[in-house]
Amino acid sequence: MTVPAKGRYVFVDFKRFADGYGVPLNMNPHFPIITTTLMRMVTALQMHKYPRMQTFMDAVFQAIWVDALNLNDPVTVSQVLTSAGFDAAALLAMANEQATKDQLKAVTMKAVERGVFGAPTFFVGEEMFWGQDRIEQVKAALKA
Repeated sequence: MTVPAKGRYVFVDFKRFADGYGVPLNMNPHFPIITTTLMRMVTALQMHKYPRMQTFMDAVFQAIWVDALNLNDPVTVSQVLTSAGFDAAALLAMANEQATKDQLKAVTMKAVERGVFGAPTFFVGEEMFWGQDRIEQVKAALKA
């Protein structure tokens, strides 16, 4: 993204993929968004085996990539989560627990040790695939 022409092209490319999969996507003027707290929240949901984790992910995706909201703003994050039926204060409290922070660090380090350098990254067994343009290769590897 530090090369302006590449930054403009990357979004065009992402939009092509989104359109191909029928997924809405809009450029967010607040990008990049610092996602540490959001990652801690989803980590806490995983740790507690929370059944509505997909609802959380959908709400965050919708807020960032469809509604182009500023999820760098804690008030906006709270509004998004509350609208999705979550107790935003409780999620923030879980995100700030040391156990949650430690778990996120641990899974991040495991990803780095496996060779992950960006998103999206997929593994089929020990084989790594990076990028949304590798979905067909992932599907083929899963069938093998």
